[in-house]
Amino acid sequence: MPAEIPKSMQPELARWNGGRGISLEDWIGCMGNVDLAVGYCTVFWPKFEIVGKYILTEGWTSEAVEGFEDGPNSTPQSVEWVMNHLHIVDIHCDNGVPATIDHLVRLGTVLKEIYEAKLSWQFPDRPCEVEFYIPDDPENLVEYQISFWQKKWDDAT
Repeated sequence: MPAEIPKSMQPELARWNGGRGISLEDWIGCMGNVDLAVGYCTVFWPKFEIVGKYILTEGWTSEAVEGFEDGPNSTPQSVEWVMNHLHIVDIHCDNGVPATIDHLVRLGTVLKEIYEAKLSWQFPDRPCEVEFYIPDDPENLVEYQISFWQKKWDDAT
């Protein structure tokens, strides 16, 4: 099996075709559906927009930004990070297939690359730092997160 397939998925893929196996691409063609594919577009190519001085995922308002800015110890970087964060495990409900560490690492790694590419393409004049956060306790699946902030905040005081 190719290395990009999480180990936890390899037994499932190997069972297909009388034990001869199936590729990940062929497997999603059998198990997925077009509605899910369209829905995944919102996660795998999200819409980003400028709200005030921030780059945010679609849907935030200036009023919401102000609420985060008014928080204790808030900085422009922390505001952008928290407003843009996504818990990887929240992409899907369990539906009988619980997320594993290798699922979350694979998804987080790919999402980091996607966010980096999209942000640099959409906002070439506003370089961003994209973080895929892996918790100190790897068993704490809910804490695997992705987020980003503008690099100019790194030096802001």
